[in-house]
Amino acid sequence: MSGDGGDEVFGGYNRYLYTAQLWNKISAVPKPLRSAAARAMAAIPPSAWTRFGRSAGGMLPKLARVDRLGDKIHKGASLLASESAADLFAGMVSQWRDPTSVVIGASEPPSQATGHAPPLRGLSSIERMMALDLLGYLPDDILVKVDRAAMAVSLETRIPFLDQRVIEFAWRLPFNFKLRNGQTKWILRQLLYRHVPRELIERPKMGFGIPIGTWLRGPLRDWAETLLDERRLRHEGYFHPEPIRQMWDKHLCGSVDEQHRLWIVLMFQQWLEANVMPEVRKNSAMATVAG
Repeated sequence: MSGDGGDEVFGGYNRYLYTAQLWNKISAVPKPLRSAAARAMAAIPPSAWTRFGRSAGGMLPKLARVDRLGDKIHKGASLLASESAADLFAGMVSQWRDPTSVVIGASEPPSQATGHAPPLRGLSSIERMMALDLLGYLPDDILVKVDRAAMAVSLETRIPFLDQRVIEFAWRLPFNFKLRNGQTKWILRQLLYRHVPRELIERPKMGFGIPIGTWLRGPLRDWAETLLDERRLRHEGYFHPEPIRQMWDKHLCGSVDEQHRLWIVLMFQQWLEANVMPEVRKNSAMATVAG
């Protein structure tokens, strides 16, 4: 039995809460002032923000509990100049706001996150985000991961939250049954309180992340270095080498945790090596023999 779908249907992701809270606070501030504040926040290295959070733990315990505080502050700084709540959300789910800075000749592909989605009229900005995740992120990422992991060991999974009747019921509920007073999945919590001790429920949300950042600095470093070699990137012609090498250097020295952005590049590079480069080498060898 899987709990997938509960976040998209009942408003469980923190990004829904953060988008609502942040947009309510910044939307009244003129954009030039927000942009200036963003530059000031980004001028302080993430590692310094994280150290500050730990040192301020006595006075601000919530701050001390935030994992990778500095990286999240830098991410937040990049969102301060957003034009709308939808633009703010798109920035939250994007690794690069400007793909052309990394991929040669890039343009943002049509997607639900970039406005190529059903009109979804009548929904608030946060409800629209939930609907887009339900239509895109859930089937294209979360469910794929679960299905591959389960079927690899011949395990059947069932997902009660995605029962058609549950989804229809959830979307008929008033929005404040999902997010209320800074609490996500409010109605589900009220049901659980009847059967489960609160201390088992009221805990920080935890995903299933793996320590990619640590691995890239350790056992995967040589593998990553080979795939991110500047001469190789330049020869293949898909990426601008400079920003990728800068990310790699910052990650290795620990000043910024770039694990997610680097992993995207590494996965493409690994796919390229396994699928395209053998064919290129084969064709090159055949041309040599024919010559």
